[in-house]
Amino acid sequence: MENIQLPPEATQGQGSQEEAAQRAQQEEELRRDLMATVLDTAARERLSRIALVSPERSRQIETILMRMAQSGQLRGKVSENQLIDLLDQMEDVQGKSSSKKSTIVFQRRKDFDDDFDI
Repeated sequence: MENIQLPPEATQGQGSQEEAAQRAQQEEELRRDLMATVLDTAARERLSRIALVSPERSRQIETILMRMAQSGQLRGKVSENQLIDLLDQMEDVQGKSSSKKSTIVFQRRKDFDDDFDI
């Protein structure tokens, strides 16, 4: 049987996708390793719980911690209380930048069998 060859454009696209996926995986491993060395166990647990609820906020915190570690601002491991302080600071900054506060509005439906008659 004959070997079927793909055009060069098709093979290049697959290679670049694989390379991008591999790079993303390496960056994620590096991020996890750095978080393991920077955070103590309680802070890591809190950050993982935050990631379950809000992955984008967790990613922002990780990015801030990575920058702080790379610039030498962190001395020793970050405790859970220090992580809470960092979260409070982030909340204050985000609260100032966005003036509206998130609110929950309950809307009740009025059915035909409600207690009051019209």
